[in-house]
Amino acid sequence: MSETYTPDNLLDRLSDPATLEAQYERGKARERLLLDRHLGLAGGDALSVGCGWHPGRHLLPAPAWRLVAVDADPARPAACVDRGEADAGFTGCAGALHEVPGASYDVVLYRLVLHHVAYAAPLAPVFSEAARLLRLGGALVAVEPNLWYPVGAALAAANRFGLGVRVHGTPDDIPLSPRRLVRGARAAGLTAQLHTVSYVWRRLPPAAQRAVGALDRFGSLPGARVLGHSLLLLAHRQA
Repeated sequence: MSETYTPDNLLDRLSDPATLEAQYERGKARERLLLDRHLGLAGGDALSVGCGWHPGRHLLPAPAWRLVAVDADPARPAACVDRGEADAGFTGCAGALHEVPGASYDVVLYRLVLHHVAYAAPLAPVFSEAARLLRLGGALVAVEPNLWYPVGAALAAANRFGLGVRVHGTPDDIPLSPRRLVRGARAAGLTAQLHTVSYVWRRLPPAAQRAVGALDRFGSLPGARVLGHSLLLLAHRQA
């Protein structure tokens, strides 16, 4: 479970909620586009780990995908099921899903989850758990903020000096480097490919978002794919 969010922070005081929401929706569309192009699966069983209030149904739509939501807070998977955004749900934590049978899912999704896990625990058990849960040909899918992006580096510096809550509302937003994501997947026996979801920081003014967002179409090119604000990791269990 992530740390308590403090809305009275520097960045939120300076940001327009409508601007944030607009980029959030553009990011979701871009995530779906990347998954459609590179996942290699048209449907199956998916597990959304650390689902929060939104389990990622935009990525894994019904009826092709049966989506199971899991979160440390039991109210969250239940709400996802009640709203029809998940087909089933249960309580659990990333890296500790020991009762879930192996090779039972085609996709294990961590959408904006691993950078919270990294605040309190190593990521290796999470990658190993995903590899165990995946069927042959299945994939771990993760969307995470990038440490190598200027804003990610700045947030990491704020965290290091104990300013995380004051600056961005929580101490547990830990941007992850492309190298850390790829090495974690490969150490668990998975393949790994990265794509930039977007080069846009969602707090930029709308005109700047549109200008920078035009570069998103280059986010799968070698070199460019590791430079975005947010990254999508696809890590397949080879058949």
